[in-house]
Amino acid sequence: MELFSPEFFSALLAIVVIDLVLAGDNAIVIALAARGLPAHQQKKVIVWGTVGAIVIRTAMTFAVVWLLKIPGLMLVGGLLLLWIAYKLIMADTSAHHDGAGTSNASLWAAIKTIIIADSVMGIDNVLGVAGAAHGSFLLVVLGLLISVPIMVFGSSLVLKWIERFPAIVYIGAAVLAWTAASMITKEPWLATYLSAHDVMKWGMYVIAVIAVLALGYLKSKPRVEAQIT
Repeated sequence: MELFSPEFFSALLAIVVIDLVLAGDNAIVIALAARGLPAHQQKKVIVWGTVGAIVIRTAMTFAVVWLLKIPGLMLVGGLLLLWIAYKLIMADTSAHHDGAGTSNASLWAAIKTIIIADSVMGIDNVLGVAGAAHGSFLLVVLGLLISVPIMVFGSSLVLKWIERFPAIVYIGAAVLAWTAASMITKEPWLATYLSAHDVMKWGMYVIAVIAVLALGYLKSKPRVEAQIT
């Protein structure tokens, strides 16, 4: 593919669209993980979480062919993402009142959560970008660079919405649960079976979302009531 040719720009446009569509859930993870921290640490979580996610995604991009050969990868990744969505609802919001040591521990825990979650969700993004790049290393790099401002701006925006409307936490968790169900149903040995059973396929989406929201709500409710009393 020639540099700056029509094919080059069409591929770049495809990568931009892929990043815009698929970076949304990554921004949600960053915002949910950072919401319980002081304002000055939220910025650190967004920056370092994004940096770590991009490094992992870069490695995954170059190993994508090998990754696809791992049996059960999508299934395990989807189950892990369900757990992360549940834990993000349960995230401790008392960091504002803890000491510096606990606050720093929460900071690194949030960054670790972001990196793990993005590594799981990044599979779809990596596949899309790698396919659209048609083997061009430059386009792969540009795709990764483009995803950085999208994730940073998107997570900052979602974080502001969460501060005004705390219920958005549950919407974000539902999006992650839906993404997890999408990964699980794409597991090759499951996809073959589910392709002939649409009701069961969409049922898995519904069950995943309801399970995460219900368990998260039931587990967090006693904690909220205890803080009020």
